[in-house]
Order: sequence, then C-alpha cells, then structure tokens
Amino acid sequence: MKVLNKSIINCFSVDFFFRNIKSLIKFLSRVVFISSFIFSFLILSVNFTLLFKPLYYMDIGILKIEHSSGLNKLELKSNYDYVITYLTENKNEEFNLPTLSSSIHGKIHFKEVKTIFDKLRIILFFTILISIIGIVINKKRKKTKYLLTSSICLIVIPALLLIPFLINFDKSFTTFHHIFFNNNYWLFDIKLDPIITILPQNFFFHSAILMISLITMCSITLILIYKRTKKSHSL
Repeated sequence: MKVLNKSIINCFSVDFFFRNIKSLIKFLSRVVFISSFIFSFLILSVNFTLLFKPLYYMDIGILKIEHSSGLNKLELKSNYDYVITYLTENKNEEFNLPTLSSSIHGKIHFKEVKTIFDKLRIILFFTILISIIGIVINKKRKKTKYLLTSSICLIVIPALLLIPFLINFDKSFTTFHHIFFNNNYWLFDIKLDPIITILPQNFFFHSAILMISLITMCSITLILIYKRTKKSHSL
C-alpha cells in the first residue's frame, strides 16, 4: 500500500513538474513575442525619425541655423544629408563632411553612432521575424490580447520619456549620451568640429517629440485594431 501511494505521489509530482515547465515555456514565449512586437515599433519609430529629413529642413528656418552656423541652406542640407547617408548605408568609410572639417574624436563619435544604428537594424530584423511568427500563431488561436498589452506598453513608454524631456531636456540629453557612449567624444569643440553648429540641441528635442508622437500613434492604432477585432469575434 505504501509503495502504491509512493508511486501515485511520484506520478503527480512528475505531472506537476511537466505542467509547470509547460506553463513557464508558454509564458516566456509570450514575453519574447510581445517584447519583440513592441521593440519593432520602437526601432521603426527611431529609424523613421532619423530618415525624416523634412524635419531638419524645417528647423533650418525655425531654429535660424543659417545664422548660428554661418552656412547657407544648400550647405546645411548637403552636410546633414551626408550624416544621414553615413549612418544608414552599409559602407565602411571614414566620416568626412562635404564642407566641414572633423576632428579624430568627432569621426570616432559618428562611427560609434553608426555602430548603434547598425545593431538596431539587426535587432529589428529578428524582432520583426519573431513578431510575424507570433502574429500568425495568435491569429490561428484567435487571440488578440497581445494587441492590448502592446498598446498599453507603447503608451506608457512615451509618457515615461516625455516627462524628463519636458522637465529638463538638457540633462536628459546628457544622460542619454552617458548611457550609450563610454567616452566624452560627443562633447564637440566648435573649432575642431563645426558640425555642432548645424545640429543644435533643439533639433534633437524636436526629433524626440516626433519619435514619441510616432510611438503614441502606433499605440492608438493597436488599441483600435484590438477593439475592432474583439468586436468582430463577438459577432
């Protein structure tokens, strides 16, 4: 009798263990999928902001960059376009602006920035791949809760970012650089790296606002899709 009871206990223990493992794997898979789904939107928002040249072109007039830099509009566009091309294209070339000089440290800094964007593109590829697989699986199972979860996360992130930006953007800007760079090469000397005159801090503030706005729009879109899908399933 004791042997029988022990066997039953062992069976229940093994069954409990495997059920827990299965639940854990299911939970982790969900976390990986939703995280990838969210990061896809975040990285796409960053890339769109980077490639959206009209923002800088508008800021040339709004921030009076011609006056502060001493360059005409054509030169400003030429140098800015070069920076964007350098950061986004798969070319292993030295950073050399069309009409402005750059110090060694300045060139290293832009190389480091390019490395960050290169890594983001690789991450984006995998997050989109995982997201597509997750969407297909959830569609087959008729589950849409991930849309709601992702939407909430995407609305919380901009809110958390916006508060420090509005309170003290200068400090937030400095903190950002300390997080992503392990040197002070981003602190340009205007004499050695005059590019600082064509990229005023307010332009980065406008870029941050655009990025946060895009993330917010993604969040609203997801919640609308979730509500529409939920309504269609209930019919």
